[in-house]
Amino acid sequence: MDLAAIETYFTGLQTRIVDTLAALDGTEFRQDTWQRPEGGGGITRVVENGGVFERGGVNFSRVQGARLPPSASAARPELAGRGFDAMGVSLVLHPRNPYCPTVHMNVRFFLATTPGAAPGTPGHDPVWWFGGGMDLTPYYAAEEDVRHFHATCRKSLEPFGSAYHPKFKRWCDDYFFLRHRAEPRGVGGIFFDDLSEPGFERSFALVRSVGDHFLPSYQPIVERRRGAPYGEREREFQAFRRGRYVEFNLVYDRGTLFGLQSGGRTESILMSMPPKVAWRYDWKPDPGSAEARLYSEFLVAKDWV
Repeated sequence: MDLAAIETYFTGLQTRIVDTLAALDGTEFRQDTWQRPEGGGGITRVVENGGVFERGGVNFSRVQGARLPPSASAARPELAGRGFDAMGVSLVLHPRNPYCPTVHMNVRFFLATTPGAAPGTPGHDPVWWFGGGMDLTPYYAAEEDVRHFHATCRKSLEPFGSAYHPKFKRWCDDYFFLRHRAEPRGVGGIFFDDLSEPGFERSFALVRSVGDHFLPSYQPIVERRRGAPYGEREREFQAFRRGRYVEFNLVYDRGTLFGLQSGGRTESILMSMPPKVAWRYDWKPDPGSAEARLYSEFLVAKDWV
């Protein structure tokens, strides 16, 4: 297990993504470096009011602590109380144009340890795993965009076996679902956690492939849609649907919960929030409208590829 190699890949991925997005947007990303008193820190890269992105953030963090937060051990209760070393890259991009979808991606690594335990102590061996994924949240969706995104997600997993994509796609559909609304957050993608079974080298290779396929999955969509004409109606619907994004991040998202529970930098954690959002009481789109089409044709689980 090579922690230095993981950190080098993650920081390099952050730099590659930011450089590409800055060129696409025409605006440099602001950079903040922060430290955490309990151990570790991160690099936050943010753009606001850019040429394409109303807000976007691409974060790297590596944090250590004496006790895993509840959000990290909820699915692994046998690890409760252990120390941890966690690192990853997480990004969320909110374009201004409602025809450009919001996107999320993260890749991460966790190591759980028992401080002071001698090597080989039964029940106290270090436990590690990878996680990550990416998902797309359109407002005025185009089928070719959604199919392209899902096809690129599948391509990222193909070298590792045919079973991964359907499994990780279902996991994404199930995870990015607002149970209190009974509706998906978007059109999905891939999501996975607790990945260790293939062994360290193969697990790390899979995570690298997912990270490396983010730009090919998303950049062509933005380039196609960034110039689409729109008006106040489209912006109002975008703000309404962004409200669903906020609800998911604050109620369900494990990454947000982990960051807040582990004492991470609040500004860096909540950079994922869109800058302009709206809620309307019991609003429904007009039948047959472009807004209704999002619900009837896209916010449904289906095999896009």
